[in-house]
Amino acid sequence: MPPFAETILVVFTLIAIGYGSAALRVLKPATGDGLSDFVFTIAVPLLLFRIIATASFDHGAPWALWAAYFTSVLVTWIFAHFIIRTGFGRDARSAVVAGVTAGFSNLVLLGIPFMTGVYGEEGLAILSQLVSVHMPVMMGASVILFEWALKRDGASTETKSVLTLVTGFLRQLFSNPLIIGIVGGFLVRLSGLDIPVVADRVIASLGSVAGPLALFAMGVSLQGYGIRGQVPQAVSLVVLKLMLMPAVALGMALLLGLPELQAKVVVAAASLPAGVNCWLIANRLGTGQRLASTSMTLGTAAAAATTGIWLMIAELVF
Repeated sequence: MPPFAETILVVFTLIAIGYGSAALRVLKPATGDGLSDFVFTIAVPLLLFRIIATASFDHGAPWALWAAYFTSVLVTWIFAHFIIRTGFGRDARSAVVAGVTAGFSNLVLLGIPFMTGVYGEEGLAILSQLVSVHMPVMMGASVILFEWALKRDGASTETKSVLTLVTGFLRQLFSNPLIIGIVGGFLVRLSGLDIPVVADRVIASLGSVAGPLALFAMGVSLQGYGIRGQVPQAVSLVVLKLMLMPAVALGMALLLGLPELQAKVVVAAASLPAGVNCWLIANRLGTGQRLASTSMTLGTAAAAATTGIWLMIAELVF
């Protein structure tokens, strides 16, 4: 069995154990929520802080990496928008949610332990360069496009000023624990100061549990969201997410001549299913929650097979 196949098996087994624990009521629902809160607000932010503060980024500025990845996001988002609008006759607001769902990879809860298992610390460092801009870009695009969709659907005649939109976006962004961890890591890196030994060991200890706990907590969360209807629409988004998006990322990696490991990481990242953030954005926008929930659940199950296929393709191509 190839090493990456073992990693895929371990990753999705941990998710399945979390799902089963929630389904069989082994854990109280509040326990699952507490685990998710710990992972999202403490363990993963500290892990990202330490990676960005201390990792060696040997490939220079990540402009080509970002270009390859976000081109795949853009193409997939556009296809999702028009499929939901034209193919299923949904409104523009639902199309925005569809775009987020099809283009928003689960780079944190799933991506961090997955990339660590497949490509090690160097792969995780490359992933952190994507994570550092991923959420701001996706949240910003969602806010702007949803304001447009509200007017397109005739659901709002209110015109928000640019200042209102920007301040609201920044408030959401900089209250996010992941962003706080990333910014803190950048500040320490720019300062040139070393993290004190005791503090570094504490941070490393808490960050080291992020991977397995994130996967377990993700399984618990998936059981809570589940399949909530709109299956045909959700399946179309899952196909775009798991097949079109990594294909575009692969093509862009070849076109831009990314170094081997960067190319493999960008394809692997694009092949990951959507995570809970797409549902959170849908909930914040007040529409498309069932579509996001069903897509997230079906996509995670299907990704156990499709992600392995894309890893094999990347190994052959690069």
